[in-house]
Amino acid sequence: MLAGSEAPALSWRDRLQLDPLDIRLAIMAGVLLVMALAFHTVTGQFITPENLYNIAQQTAVVGIVAAAMALVIVARQIDLSVGSALGLVGVLIAFLMYSKGWHWVPASAAGLAVALAVGLYQGWLVAGLGVASFVVTLGGLMSLRGAAFLVASGKTQPVMDPLFLMLGGGLDGAIGPLPSGLLAAAFSAWMVLRAVQRRRSQRAHGLLPRALWVDVLVTGLFCATALAFAAAMSAYRIGDKPAGQGIPVPVLIWAVVVAVVAFIVKHTRFGRYIYAIGGNPEAALLVGIPVRRVLLQLFMLLAVLVTVAAIVAVSRLNAGTNSLGMNQELYVIAAAVIGGVALSGGSGTVIGTVLGALVIQFLESGLLLLDVDIGWRMVIVGQVLIAAVVFDVLFRRATGERVA
Repeated sequence: MLAGSEAPALSWRDRLQLDPLDIRLAIMAGVLLVMALAFHTVTGQFITPENLYNIAQQTAVVGIVAAAMALVIVARQIDLSVGSALGLVGVLIAFLMYSKGWHWVPASAAGLAVALAVGLYQGWLVAGLGVASFVVTLGGLMSLRGAAFLVASGKTQPVMDPLFLMLGGGLDGAIGPLPSGLLAAAFSAWMVLRAVQRRRSQRAHGLLPRALWVDVLVTGLFCATALAFAAAMSAYRIGDKPAGQGIPVPVLIWAVVVAVVAFIVKHTRFGRYIYAIGGNPEAALLVGIPVRRVLLQLFMLLAVLVTVAAIVAVSRLNAGTNSLGMNQELYVIAAAVIGGVALSGGSGTVIGTVLGALVIQFLESGLLLLDVDIGWRMVIVGQVLIAAVVFDVLFRRATGERVA
């Protein structure tokens, strides 16, 4: 440094050691809080245990699929057929259980086999032959919806297995107040331990940890949210049951899915390959990344999570219907985009899809409580998606991230 020169002033973001992801997630969390308070002020029914319990259950199906869809979009691909695939798998599982008398485990395995076959076929067309994923999955959207109708000739297939129905929530599909409280407390303790270990690791490697108050604030917010969520779920009672419901099983399944996918992204070669391909497919190929194999595996991963979501959806509805998963692909893609996944590829997080899915469901629930006509609800949700994309572009420009 030249004598007399001054070090450049650090921005507030640099001083607090916040990356764009931290800021984006904080903004989305703020949006959720504002939406909840606004809807509750107008309706008086939004922030209630019953409504929050229903929102949590309803969001799980979209959130499960969105966790994998985020990675598909990160790799510069798209899958428009996930809603139809969910419908096909769900109807098939219900048909095998009701019409053929199968146990739900082999019926679910058969549904998984069909989903994997679809994923293999579409993935081979995209990765092997180089056909645009938009075209392949657009055809899948129509064909798989027709196949869902053909499986049971359009007839509703009710399911009655009590264990299977627990997977979708409902009367007995929650873990109860005590396990919910213990789970929230364990999560809070893990968050605190993780923050302490991260600060120690940074000091051990000669790095300056960010301000202590920032870590305390962020960790405290996560812990408070987990404990408040468990308390709200435990406060909701159905009928004459003596105890509250607690955390619904679909939410636990969703949490496990998000944790597994996040682990894949952060700690496996496959996860790093996805982001490398999304950042620059040609460069990824030149450095030896097996692009075709990774894309094929990505479609197979999406097929697995579509099956999980189909099981939750069928068990929650107590039946498999031809309309199962209708327009679900739009909500899944919207959740990923609103959650910060760049449509240009190479950027996005799994945790962002959680907030994105909640934004959509908060909006849907609030408009429903306001008795807004379904046509206007569709208009508003569509415009929110456009606003999210505009915000994404402007945010990336402001923070210096790649826009396209």
